[in-house]
Amino acid sequence: MPAALSDPLPAPRALISIHDVMPETREQVSQILALLPQGPQAITLLVVPGSNWQTADLDWLHQLQQQGYPLAGHGWLHRCEPPISLYHRLHSLLLSRRVAEHLSLSASGIEALMMQCHRWFSQQGLKTCDLYVPPAWAMGSISRAQLAAMPFRLFETLTGVFDARAQQMHPLPLAGFEADTLLREWFLRGVNHLNWRRACHTGQALRIGIHPHDLSLRLGHQVIPMSRAVSASLTYQDAASGCPVITPSG
Repeated sequence: MPAALSDPLPAPRALISIHDVMPETREQVSQILALLPQGPQAITLLVVPGSNWQTADLDWLHQLQQQGYPLAGHGWLHRCEPPISLYHRLHSLLLSRRVAEHLSLSASGIEALMMQCHRWFSQQGLKTCDLYVPPAWAMGSISRAQLAAMPFRLFETLTGVFDARAQQMHPLPLAGFEADTLLREWFLRGVNHLNWRRACHTGQALRIGIHPHDLSLRLGHQVIPMSRAVSASLTYQDAASGCPVITPSG
């Protein structure tokens, strides 16, 4: 069991999300959903609308929503387009692997992307929840006031969840497992340990962000044990409203 899970304090509550839900990750996402102990309402699926969705893929997405999984917006293409700044190049090298598409755009471009993302759900007969998560958690050069005018209400970044209606940031620790190199494994192992302990000590909910290929990467053995070790699950809406535990985990 990962060292972070042996903390003597009570285990934290968790917000669980699966990133990069698109046709090419159907098999991996389905595998993760089958292994997680949480019920559907407690696992938010972050959908990439601009992927090559075919009828069978959309049927799968409809079935997931009917089972109770909340669907959130997650960019449009989930890849960068020119122009790319020096900061963006460094961000890609250290963190995002050139998927942080917001960093390629101006504020008006980010607004247009989010509007297009939100429209796609209704065009496909799907409901979207209040949450939008920019790829790589990188929001880019859009202001909080501009976010308040978007059809989404909640926006997740590396530091927490921003409620655009209330103009309030909810700082929440984050655990991730996308460790495809020794350096990333070392970094994420340390971050996950510190953030697990932070959540235990503060009572904050721990965000557990799972990517489709995580189970086959260097920290894959931690994904399911950490998800099982949490004391209870929250939705993003409940965490932003300050509600107590609402969804016991499996």
